[in-house]
Amino acid sequence: MRADPIGFACGAALGFLGDRVLGDPRRGHPVAAFGRAALAVEQRLWRDHRGRGALHTLVCAGGAAAGAALLTRTVRASRSRTADVALTAAATWAVLGGTSLGREARAIGGALAAGDVEVARERLPHLCGRDPQALDGQQIARAVVESVAENTSDAVVGALVWGAFGGVPGLVAFRAVNTLDAMVGHKSARYRRFGWASARLDDVAGWPGARLTAALAVLAGPDPRGAWRVARRDASRHPSPNAGPVEAAFAGALGVRLGGTLAYAGRTEHRPVLGAENRPVRTDDIERAVRLSRRVSLLALGTAVAARTVGSLLTTARRNR
Repeated sequence: MRADPIGFACGAALGFLGDRVLGDPRRGHPVAAFGRAALAVEQRLWRDHRGRGALHTLVCAGGAAAGAALLTRTVRASRSRTADVALTAAATWAVLGGTSLGREARAIGGALAAGDVEVARERLPHLCGRDPQALDGQQIARAVVESVAENTSDAVVGALVWGAFGGVPGLVAFRAVNTLDAMVGHKSARYRRFGWASARLDDVAGWPGARLTAALAVLAGPDPRGAWRVARRDASRHPSPNAGPVEAAFAGALGVRLGGTLAYAGRTEHRPVLGAENRPVRTDDIERAVRLSRRVSLLALGTAVAARTVGSLLTTARRNR
């Protein structure tokens, strides 16, 4: 049985709904299981060398993609649309993280609204890797909005884009690459060389999803003109090729100022300001960012289904010539 656009559409929609209703399981999450396996491989392969890091990326991400491809082939051989839809739904639910992203952001926003900055600091590491002790309430709110923007691309839109291109193997491969980047792709002493391959592969894999996220934020945000202006002007100023367009589009759409001084694990970064003419982030902007994220995610689902359907129709037309 060939790739079925109807099966993908139904499975992706069910998986998206599953994430929206259920969120991530507290125990037994497939991504967490992959992380444990990747850590075990790292313990065997680690050397302060780019080649070893590239091998680690190949074994982990390649193994996950190959396993998903084998499972997909087995299901399609059964010629059961129900099984095909169920596999796509399960994979989509497993790789998406939009609901958990929104829950964590709102929990921090609730703590800030109640004046409990210490609780907000305790919860911030669930959302991003910044040093919470170096941040005041306004800086925490800014960190949350920036994390919501970036993770809308990483945890939702990017996965849907690769699902549209590659089905279940695309979904799984993207999440594997993104997880490896979070584990070893940062510039610490241990991972500066070993994590280089994972970080560069994540940049490549995240490129289309980041651009789609930025475009949808322009369309779905409360200020499309401001979002377009800031995204076009400021996106390239960000050191990340993928976080830049997304954060700039969110900054313009929400009318807030993002970027500036950041603290990560004892080191300080001074990033360019995105939307310099806008006001600083307030606590209530967290809820606005979450709502924008949800609209962008829903539009991304529709875009992915449409792209998969059009691609399938074009392929069929070429074969029937």
